[in-house]
Amino acid sequence: MNLAALLTSAGINIAVCVILFSLYSVLRKQPCNVNVYFGRTVSITKRRSDPFCLERFVPSASWLVKAWRTREDDLLAVGGLDSVVFIRMVIFSLRIFSIAAVICVFIVLPVNYHGQTTNHPGIPEESLEVFTILNVQEGSKWLWTHCLALYIITASACILLYFEYKHITRLRLAYITGSSLSPSHFTLVVRAIPWSPEESYSDSVRKFFTKYHASSYLSHQMVYRVGKVQKLMSNAGRMCKILRDVSVEQTHTPDLFHCGMCGGATDSLKILATDSESVKGKSSLIDNSLGGRKKVCAAAFVFFKTRYAAVVTSKVLQSSNPMHWVTDMAPEPNDVYWSNLWIPYGQLWIRKIATLLATIAFMLVFLIPVTFVQGMTALKSLEKKFPALRGLLKKKFMSQVITGYLPSVVLILAFYVVPPVMMLFSTVEGWISRSQRKKSACFKVLYFTIWNVFFVNVFTGSVISQLSVFSSVKDIPGQLANAVPAQAKFFMTYVLSSGWASLACELMQIYPLLCNYIRRFILLKEGYNDTLSFPYHTEIPRVLLFGFIGFTCSILVPLILPFLLVYFVLAYFIYRNQILNVYIAEYESGGQFWPMIHNTVIISLLMMQIIALGVFGLRRTPIASGFTIPLLIFTLLFNEYCRQQFKPVFKNHVAEILIDMDQKDEQSGRMEEAYQQLHSAYCQAPITPDDSCSSGGSTRHEGDIVPDPENAKPPGEEPSQINPSWNVTFDGAESRKI
Repeated sequence: MNLAALLTSAGINIAVCVILFSLYSVLRKQPCNVNVYFGRTVSITKRRSDPFCLERFVPSASWLVKAWRTREDDLLAVGGLDSVVFIRMVIFSLRIFSIAAVICVFIVLPVNYHGQTTNHPGIPEESLEVFTILNVQEGSKWLWTHCLALYIITASACILLYFEYKHITRLRLAYITGSSLSPSHFTLVVRAIPWSPEESYSDSVRKFFTKYHASSYLSHQMVYRVGKVQKLMSNAGRMCKILRDVSVEQTHTPDLFHCGMCGGATDSLKILATDSESVKGKSSLIDNSLGGRKKVCAAAFVFFKTRYAAVVTSKVLQSSNPMHWVTDMAPEPNDVYWSNLWIPYGQLWIRKIATLLATIAFMLVFLIPVTFVQGMTALKSLEKKFPALRGLLKKKFMSQVITGYLPSVVLILAFYVVPPVMMLFSTVEGWISRSQRKKSACFKVLYFTIWNVFFVNVFTGSVISQLSVFSSVKDIPGQLANAVPAQAKFFMTYVLSSGWASLACELMQIYPLLCNYIRRFILLKEGYNDTLSFPYHTEIPRVLLFGFIGFTCSILVPLILPFLLVYFVLAYFIYRNQILNVYIAEYESGGQFWPMIHNTVIISLLMMQIIALGVFGLRRTPIASGFTIPLLIFTLLFNEYCRQQFKPVFKNHVAEILIDMDQKDEQSGRMEEAYQQLHSAYCQAPITPDDSCSSGGSTRHEGDIVPDPENAKPPGEEPSQINPSWNVTFDGAESRKI
């Protein structure tokens, strides 16, 4: 592949990005697309339609200015700590690759280009290998520039990484102290409760914690398996919220004509009353189903009097049998993944092994499209396998598009299957919080993409075709040193296609936009109104993958760095815009993604140094190879220092902070306020009595129904029927009786 083919691919992607950016700047101004491009704002307050004006149809860059001026505190208030961690990852990448681009493009790239004494035919006709380290002669003294660049990039990355880790650790501590009345601080999840034929699960929990944690135990709440009934109740709650919003917007209009469109007095209170009657009937059905179907599970939320007591209890082994009375700190109420709380604790280790095997099998199956993509990058291979394409491939422009642009597009389309599959695997694993499930899926997608996009492409494209297999482990750095520069053309086109184009598609929100138009203009219904949470499990792996490619290719293929730099600049503006306007922070992990990001950067640095070690060995510069080994040791020591200095804050709770918070709340009298929120916070559905409440010594609140503990039976036995008349509290509405 020559430079002209790379420029062809770059031109196609630039054209796609310019078109999509222009469309976005126009479509975002249209009132019918408000729910698509301002979903977060609409969910908070109703956005009024702007009057018709020609300015709505003129592309503008106002969204870029707003994204640039937004402060980190504003992002923290809008998207939570996880969104700030994500943006800090992008900022770190932008800084380190700006340094790498300056060093490698202006120093290393000229050395690579003039490494051989042969005459150059001209820049457009040059092969990309001329710009790689493979063009430098063996034993050349100019290889010291690569060693110097390696030291500068490593030192800069470690310094920037240290300050980012320190800053995010400070933000996490502020996040813990800022959520002073969070119910999760006082709550444990207890699973694997032993079944006793003589007493209910609720009695067992009360008896156990009253006996062994009498001084700190407050009350508890059982978890019930309500199945499909819970979804019906959630839908009913959503419908009632919509009816309430409609009642606020409706106004009394005069009787103009006697027709349904514009005549007749419309009283919003009458509409709400009529619709409430239908909700009343559905609620009765739901209640009847609930009484007949719900079953208590061997899991419960246990509430404690202080935060410190809850943390200490969660860290202690509760029973001599480790498979009984398993305790963990409870997730935030909005973060609970209720379905997995019903999974028996003894199944979890089996599920994790099964998902690990399934992930490995999926990675092996995915070798098929990756190998196919590598076959597309070789023009001679395509002519042999598809003789009918010989005439088409002889055309210069078509051969450049097919070998330079299509392979990365095919791989991108194949990768759309990966995040949903990994999310399914993470769900099957049994995580009890949505943030843990998304973090697990993020981890799987990250290493899946690094393996398939980087290693498998390198091996299938170069090593297997040229050297078949590694002769020994010590040859791996040398093989990678030859293979990675040889695959430079694929990595560059992948950054263009999967990087630039994917950001443009993320900005456009193509799927919600199509759904919105189909619902409005074909189905004649209300527009797209689904709330979206930030897809960390797809976007974090993508950004880290490009960082991995950037580190490993920086001194080998410096030409890739300007393309990566453009990607991170676009990512900075686009992701900030999406966090401000589109995505809703329904829950968060409190910055738990950062340790994974830090570890991936360290792995990228080590891989860069190992490949450089192989390069210097192949180019017969043993002194440069010797200077690379201390760099490996320094990187490992730096990682260990960060692990000891910062990582414990992300794994454990700080006793000093929790005790201070407990003392302040007790002195100010806010502790009783925290106690009153506990039972209502961990409800299994928005419209439900607190049928999962089975408290020991707790206070009942309006809207709560506490079932008799005697009726809480082990699985397989039916609980008693609950009175079908419920006191229900809607979101933002006063309590009423259905």
